[in-house]
Amino acid sequence: MQVRDRNTTDQQQLCINSIRVLAMDAVQKANSGHPGMPMGMAAIAYVLWTHHLRYNPRDPKWPDRDRFVISNGHGSMLLYSLLYLTGFDLSLDDLKQFRQLGSITPGHPEYGLTAGVETTTGPLGQGFSNAVGMAMAEAHLAAEFNQPDHQIVDHYTYVFCGDGDLEEGISHEAASLAGNLRLHKLIYFYDDNHISIEGDTSVTFTDDSGKRFEAYGWHVQYVDGHDIEQIEQAIVAAKAVTDRPHIIVCRTHIGFGSAKTQDTGDAHGKALGADEVIATKHAYGYPSDEPFFVPVETLNEWRKMIDRGEQLQGEWRAKLDAYTVAYPEQAAEFKRRLAGSLPDGWADNLPSFEPGGKDAATRVTSGQVINALAKTLPGFIGGSADLAGSNDTWMKELPAFQHDNYAGRNFHFGVREHNMGGVLNGMAYHGGVRVFGATFLAFYDYMRPPVRLAALSHINPIFVYTHDSIAQGEDGPTHSPVEQMVGLRSVPNLLDIRVADGNETAAAWKIAIEQTKRPTALIFTRQPIPTLQGTKEKAMDGVAHGAYILSDCDGTPDIILMGSGSEVSLIMAAQPKLAEQGVRARVVSFPSWRLFRDQTQEYRDSVLLPNVSARLAVEAASPMGWERWVGDKGGMVAVDRFGASAPVKDVMPAYGFSVENVVATALKLLGKGRDTGDQAQQPTQTASGDNPGRATSGAEGHS
Repeated sequence: MQVRDRNTTDQQQLCINSIRVLAMDAVQKANSGHPGMPMGMAAIAYVLWTHHLRYNPRDPKWPDRDRFVISNGHGSMLLYSLLYLTGFDLSLDDLKQFRQLGSITPGHPEYGLTAGVETTTGPLGQGFSNAVGMAMAEAHLAAEFNQPDHQIVDHYTYVFCGDGDLEEGISHEAASLAGNLRLHKLIYFYDDNHISIEGDTSVTFTDDSGKRFEAYGWHVQYVDGHDIEQIEQAIVAAKAVTDRPHIIVCRTHIGFGSAKTQDTGDAHGKALGADEVIATKHAYGYPSDEPFFVPVETLNEWRKMIDRGEQLQGEWRAKLDAYTVAYPEQAAEFKRRLAGSLPDGWADNLPSFEPGGKDAATRVTSGQVINALAKTLPGFIGGSADLAGSNDTWMKELPAFQHDNYAGRNFHFGVREHNMGGVLNGMAYHGGVRVFGATFLAFYDYMRPPVRLAALSHINPIFVYTHDSIAQGEDGPTHSPVEQMVGLRSVPNLLDIRVADGNETAAAWKIAIEQTKRPTALIFTRQPIPTLQGTKEKAMDGVAHGAYILSDCDGTPDIILMGSGSEVSLIMAAQPKLAEQGVRARVVSFPSWRLFRDQTQEYRDSVLLPNVSARLAVEAASPMGWERWVGDKGGMVAVDRFGASAPVKDVMPAYGFSVENVVATALKLLGKGRDTGDQAQQPTQTASGDNPGRATSGAEGHS
């Protein structure tokens, strides 16, 4: 007896089974992959991709296309099969190279590698969150540019997700935010197959997921995921509800049609086996056992999506042309946004800061830069994880993005760092906006996965981290980052910049805005620090080089003092103290290791002088990695234990961050100082022992 989906014609069934067969064959050839999800969700994909999803295989970047996110990215062969069948730039040979070195069909979808892939997914829950960001970007652009008689931004975001996505905490954060914002152009299909790698989901996951989403304010429907009429009706019903996001709970069978593996954990993540692949094709009544075979008439049916897509995009182009005539200025700005270019004069009003004035935290000077950019850079949007006052990220005189005002440019992400990162990525994937999001540096740990995926995907969100060291003060070790700078610096393709004053802050923001192929992490202080002599003239170019000579000595230096952030003021103050003892010191501000590594060897040598072996790095963070820059004979004043709850004026000197200790350590490196017993020459803090104290204020938002 043939295994069929319900309410299908023979032609429809062949189209659906072609997805399953290609997925089975690719996984079998690779002897690696996840065939079960594509086999289970194929009927849902067929209905969506042939009846509802608006896309053009000949132009995968058509701006007003619907977005399709496969959050359960282990089922990537479902997506690759669809892309091949509908006529994207993906060949049958590409499918045969699934999971092979150098192919464009990797084990999990990678943004920028394969035409038609909208997000990098695989770590479960990330695509779920990215889609919320995409819907937010669509809503914002629609509110800003659409006119009553011209709708040029009007598309949906559709998402496939599974049990694993819903189990991951980020999905709870994302669903809560989406419900609060009433993002109705967001439609999820939950693959409710009751199976995970370890077997039946009842061993860990007995939530009533539908009720959960109802509680978040979502529109919830339940369908048989193998009945194409029910699927069709559910999508139509979802589009008719315009005040809530949507989830369609689809009861499916993982590994559909495989007698040996259907509804088992074995269908999830391993090849079926050659004999079982053939047996399953026979169960489908498929016309050939040949691997990667698609009947000509079936492929022709799928390829009708090319003409359909050209027609849809042509209709949109006509709308855009009419809009351009009616609203030429808005149209020009809209096209600039879509191109990702920057407007003329966008950086002309960046603030500068004079030395000798009032000390200012770089989170405060960052806030001044943000507000300057808000006036000159349309499309610049962002917010914080419920820390706008502490991060200084609020754009004054601009409204918040809320369900009743999607044109707002200030975003309330809530206490949801993980989802904030995923949403920022989603908005960056979508395009048309320039986004940032902020929290404390210690809470970077909550959002490491989306930061990593942003770097892997070569997209350009800006991650703002304030309260950057043990100078956090009274809130203590729970809120005082130590190891986080090491984590940021270790991420490939992530640009990190820790600034020394307001002028470096302005330079860092300019560099971040100009990035097109990598994300940026900007790191700012909580505590006030001085504006340094020389940064007004040197910072804009110096920060762009990663490290630069901020203050030099006469003649060849005896020692090079280097540091980042607030500690640069310490080494600047130490320089004249050392001169009093006959020591010539060069001061190097070192805001970004990555930018410095990007420079020529000639430039790096001109700053660090390879013939000068005495180098001292000063940074209120883990010493790990500084040995590359100080060399075997260099020293460090750094931190290798947690912070303490106490006023900043007490914490910093207790950990060795004082001018006196920097001078003493430099003299010891030169063999001119006496042993003070403070251990500062070693990559540790000067204080000994661990402080068991905890933060006196448990609230994130009141420091």
